[in-house]
Amino acid sequence: MERLDRFLNRPLAVVFLVSTGLGGFTVLASSMEFQLDVDSDEILEVPHLSEGLPAAGKRVNVVASEYEGNEVFHTLYLPENWSENGERLPIIFEYTGNYFPTSGSTGEVDDASLGFGLSGGKYIWVSLPYIADNLKENEVTWWGDERATVDYAKVNVPRIIRKYNADPDAVFLCGFSRGAIGVNYLGLYDDEIARLWSAFITHDHFDGIIEWRNTDWGTPLVKYRKGAVERLKRVGSRPYLVSQNGDPYGTEAFIRSVLTNVDHFTLSNIDTHKIFGSFPHPAAKHPHTDCWLLVPSEYRSRTWKWMNEVVERSESR
Repeated sequence: MERLDRFLNRPLAVVFLVSTGLGGFTVLASSMEFQLDVDSDEILEVPHLSEGLPAAGKRVNVVASEYEGNEVFHTLYLPENWSENGERLPIIFEYTGNYFPTSGSTGEVDDASLGFGLSGGKYIWVSLPYIADNLKENEVTWWGDERATVDYAKVNVPRIIRKYNADPDAVFLCGFSRGAIGVNYLGLYDDEIARLWSAFITHDHFDGIIEWRNTDWGTPLVKYRKGAVERLKRVGSRPYLVSQNGDPYGTEAFIRSVLTNVDHFTLSNIDTHKIFGSFPHPAAKHPHTDCWLLVPSEYRSRTWKWMNEVVERSESR
């Protein structure tokens, strides 16, 4: 396991080899169109939701065919450089935090920020829903019907990748708070869904670390952690960035206790007070926030370097 600054100082040589299926390989050069500018001083603004169909530069609500007539939906953002038959772009899927007014988190897919900040607006970005127990609307607290929530991703992630010509070898899954737990709890729920992702990013919280009282899945801790151990093993050797505003619960120790090889894990401690100063801030109500990547900082620069390297290293799975 590496600290982010050490990971980013490693020398890197990148060559992409794609099998032609005839015993040969084609060398592909990496594109600069979706490279994130680590020196940028741009303040990002999350795109507002637009009416109508998806298009380059727009963020829209999308109702999957299985949920037509209901209020279950995901959001989809296509970057300005996207085109239907153009170069395949990386794609980032996101799970949002719980409804938690203290931090400004609404729990709604349309109020997500982390995935846009991580990708700098240059990747296809999708905020996935949690399906409520009634199967008719999105859930803003915890998983709702967790099987339906997992199945939604199993069906719609491959569908979105195909429909919008995303790069199937550069598929990120990220989450904030509840969503950070959901990266593993939902995204590694079983082998089928675990295969969908190329890399993982969590911010503030991690599956299996503490007991979640008043839930039927997160307590008792011994039982919950046993499942979390099995989920964590499904990461395999894929890149994983664990980002936290401090680590009071021992996330690193837990990961090391489960996996014998943690070289593909990178830890990044994010000081949101250093980024924003005092709270509330116009861009973030509380230190526990998914908005920290919207403004320039050393933390954003380092994170974007990690994102660039993961995209460059992506290989056929």
